[in-house]
Amino acid sequence: MSASWSGLAEHLAWLDPWLLPLVADWALPISRLEAVASLLALAMVGFNLRVNPLGWPLAIASSALYALLFARSRLYGEAALQLVFIALSAWGWAQWVRGRDGSGQALQVRQLRPKARWQLLGVTALLWGVIGALLDAWTDSDVPYGDALPTAGSLVGQWLLARKWVDNWPCWLAVNLLSLALFAHKGLWLTVGLYGVFAVLSGVGWVAWTRRVGAERWRGLP
Repeated sequence: MSASWSGLAEHLAWLDPWLLPLVADWALPISRLEAVASLLALAMVGFNLRVNPLGWPLAIASSALYALLFARSRLYGEAALQLVFIALSAWGWAQWVRGRDGSGQALQVRQLRPKARWQLLGVTALLWGVIGALLDAWTDSDVPYGDALPTAGSLVGQWLLARKWVDNWPCWLAVNLLSLALFAHKGLWLTVGLYGVFAVLSGVGWVAWTRRVGAERWRGLP
């Protein structure tokens, strides 16, 4: 195990004032940092549902705060994932503003073919094994593979979202459900509630984007 990784949480002790309960007498200890990160994340999803690129800068801000929160909680896979999210969000922002599909047209909401879905499932499984093994070998995480699975799924989901594939929503639904158990294990109760809302919104987004694809196909008929 790498000493630099195993002691990372202790190096973030300066965050502790922001991890104090937002309201002292609440039954669930919701921190100030978690509250702000959660509000930004909810706003981000709202913009994503409307295919509005303003969701991407909100994603960057929320991911930065969650990276700090997860690292202090020794969820190193989730913390590292947030750093990747920041880079992918910058890329996704550019994709939504200037991106092109395979035919050179501006990106539109569309669906993957069944073969591509199976390929992405294989990629997710491979990432899960690799990330889990790395977390197990190089960090003091107490849930390396439990942390790695939603991390792997989130990487795939973020790529799908950036390229406006409808399939990002069922991917996020699975990730959010897995994350509920992980964050409950760590006592991050506001984030548990947030990811429950995210799970519902993933279903809403799935329906909304599927309808958008249908409407665009109908408008394209001669």
